[in-house]
Amino acid sequence: MKTLTPSVIANKAVLVRTDFNVPLKKKNNRLEVVEGKRIEESLPLLEFLQKNKAKIVLMSHLGRPKGEPDPELSLEPITRYFKQQHSLNIKFLGETVGQVAEQAVANLQPGEILLLENLRFYPGEKKNDTSFAKQLARLADVYVNEAFSASHREHASIHAVAKLLPAYAGFHLQHEIENLSRIMTKPKHPFVMVVGGAKLSSKIEAVYNLHKIADVVLVGGGVANNFLKAEGIETHMSKLEEDVKADDKELSPMQMANQVLAENKTERILQDGYIPLPKILTPIDVVAAKNIESKKTKIINLTSGMADTPDDEAIMYLDIGPLTIKLFTHLILQAGTIFWSGPMGVFEQKPFENGTREIARAIAKASAETLVGGGDTITAIHKYGLEGRFDYESSAGGAALEFLAGKKLPGITVLEK
Repeated sequence: MKTLTPSVIANKAVLVRTDFNVPLKKKNNRLEVVEGKRIEESLPLLEFLQKNKAKIVLMSHLGRPKGEPDPELSLEPITRYFKQQHSLNIKFLGETVGQVAEQAVANLQPGEILLLENLRFYPGEKKNDTSFAKQLARLADVYVNEAFSASHREHASIHAVAKLLPAYAGFHLQHEIENLSRIMTKPKHPFVMVVGGAKLSSKIEAVYNLHKIADVVLVGGGVANNFLKAEGIETHMSKLEEDVKADDKELSPMQMANQVLAENKTERILQDGYIPLPKILTPIDVVAAKNIESKKTKIINLTSGMADTPDDEAIMYLDIGPLTIKLFTHLILQAGTIFWSGPMGVFEQKPFENGTREIARAIAKASAETLVGGGDTITAIHKYGLEGRFDYESSAGGAALEFLAGKKLPGITVLEK
């Protein structure tokens, strides 16, 4: 990819695609940033641009507005975060393109920063519309993509505009790619992959690609329910993702899960020289309840190949059980490299947080190189006070998983030399 140098941006207007899609909450009748990891990741680039006297124009999306303005999803709270946390004064414009935006950029002094309004207030953004991209391109001389976490989207601010201006990779984007690439090419073995979360479809392709180099894949959360189903184990009323095949895919998510299991059916890993375990390791016990609001729980042992509970009992599997925690922890502490994406259960509810908390603590304690990623994973890390305990914390969810699945990301390919 083309990378930044001082001569490229000195005294020029630089349009930076950031990802400030952060959680907001109302406090004293105004919206405030709840957690600002993605904002923090932009700081080294902003410092570099200011040092080299660039006029800095920031753009981002926030939430899922329907192609029209939504005051609840304005980016204005981001400027307050910068001022409160870093004493950094950033101008905010309630427009994104057009004459007002062009004049606001023209009025910027070298080193000043302007944040444009939410890109997704405009339907042309998600449509990758060329005319909308041209309006964005008129604002600057140079384009920088600092939004790896949005680079799997073929949107105007990610893809189309990068074809209209000299386009470069931002510092954090490069850092994400370097760290994720290392997992795929040079992991230190044993390589333990820990996969959880609610959706099988968002994880299965990464599992499908990485299980060939991973020594063991530990599966929890809603993803595990689908794998258990594929193994023929009763899952009762547990949340399962509907098995839908996309038109452009050869296999559906469940078909891919079945294939991963089939490919590893006879493959075993040896622990302590005498305990043979499957390479794809699903929970051996689970915490179950009637629903996520229930305070009454029960532990169900799954080792017999069927759930030890009446078939007509309406229960859901909502966390991994104590035996699974013990086994997963044992394997994690022997790892050379660990990649973790997705909680082990419904960790937002106290009766079902034990699995996620204990696995997070085990990974933080491990002597392995640890890489963790995804929105819910980062939320869990913060909840249990484990920030900074991992070698690399990726804020990218879908983009990281698609990259690890071996896919070409539109926002990355357009930056290649």
